[in-house]
Amino acid sequence: MQSLHPLLLAGLGGFVGSAGRYAIGGFVHRLLPFAAFPVGTLVVNVAGCFLIGVVAGLVDARQLFSPDLRVFLMVGVLGGFTTFSSFAYETLALARDASFARAAVNIAAQVILGLTAAWLGYAAGRG
Repeated sequence: MQSLHPLLLAGLGGFVGSAGRYAIGGFVHRLLPFAAFPVGTLVVNVAGCFLIGVVAGLVDARQLFSPDLRVFLMVGVLGGFTTFSSFAYETLALARDASFARAAVNIAAQVILGLTAAWLGYAAGRG
């Protein structure tokens, strides 16, 4: 796997993660068709956050994965599965490094700017 370019690794992993997100989100929706809350997205986001935490913990504690495998798993698979997992891990890393103000700014910026961008995009799409 080390001979593949990191961009290709991220792209292949992204395919796997995106397909997984689609499958799991659809499964949850079929399981709870009348839910008035986006449970499928919540399940995917929480699962992605847990999984990126597991992978990062294994990397930090045991250096278990090669740099290429980390790109494939963390950027590709889990980034394709949910970018929320990347946001959660990066915020955790800032907090772990005692950059609490930066972690708080990251949280506020991601949530406020993300929701604002979604609202603006929605408004633009509606014309």
